[in-house]
Amino acid sequence: MTAQRHDLTIRPIAGPEELDLFTRLPYVLNAELAGDLGDGHRRPGWLWVTLHGDRIIARVAFWGPPGDTVPQLLDVFDIDDDFTCPQCGDIGARLLRTAIAEVIPAGHDPPEYTRFVPPDWRDHPASRQLVEARMRAAEQAGARLFVERLRLEWRAGTPVPAPTGRLLFRRADDQGELVGLMTQVMAGTLDAHGREDLTRLSPRRAAVKQYDSELARYTSPREWWRIAALPDGDPVGFVIPAHNGYNPIIAYVGVLPAHRGNGYIDEILAEGTRILAALDIPRIRASTDVGNVPMASAFLRAGWVVFEREIKMTWR
Repeated sequence: MTAQRHDLTIRPIAGPEELDLFTRLPYVLNAELAGDLGDGHRRPGWLWVTLHGDRIIARVAFWGPPGDTVPQLLDVFDIDDDFTCPQCGDIGARLLRTAIAEVIPAGHDPPEYTRFVPPDWRDHPASRQLVEARMRAAEQAGARLFVERLRLEWRAGTPVPAPTGRLLFRRADDQGELVGLMTQVMAGTLDAHGREDLTRLSPRRAAVKQYDSELARYTSPREWWRIAALPDGDPVGFVIPAHNGYNPIIAYVGVLPAHRGNGYIDEILAEGTRILAALDIPRIRASTDVGNVPMASAFLRAGWVVFEREIKMTWR
């Protein structure tokens, strides 16, 4: 579909040959777009632009696992803030509405909109204006703020504590056992996505959903996954080191409710970090909600740094 109004054209890119056009607007994900098109995480029909002549003034891109027909994320949304056109209305909101209507099948909610922002974005007028302008446009297209997250990074050379012996670690080979532990961790979760799932699903079904939609999709070795237990074998928690296709990550770390408050999170996180650090890599990444203060504090105690924040908005 191509839409025109007030000398503006809204359309998807024709193919990889138009990536140079699409990347004229800056964003941290620009360098990944060619690879994503090549491996199927994106397709030309998922990358939309608003043009004024041959000038790109807004763009949006969707992302999904290879083979999926419906995208999982809306993770690129940019506006040329120097472009002025009083009669054009809200350019960003119109692009979002048009692209979503064409890309997302009837009966499906639009995917989350996610935006990486500087860790101190509220403290600087320029970055705050940029972030809030995109949030306003998304709100005009029907989205609402869902959660703000910290993006954390462990960097090579950062010390990793040695095991204390308080906990023993074994491979998480039994899917049923891991899902059972995930089900227990759902109790009292501070994670916004988990809390949202629990408004509609039982803890067990929420855990199965997270396993199937996230953990099962990682192609990195499951031999990395660990269950933490007391010396008598009683499980305390677990950690899921993985690689998401872009970076090594701590995908999930949890402590069972009965064992919270004993400092076990530090040892479980250290075990996951040791497994990935042994691969001689420059960094490991992880994310947690701003409101999940205990988890964020554990990462910071372990020497991880907040290198970005992430704004998530939804249409639900």
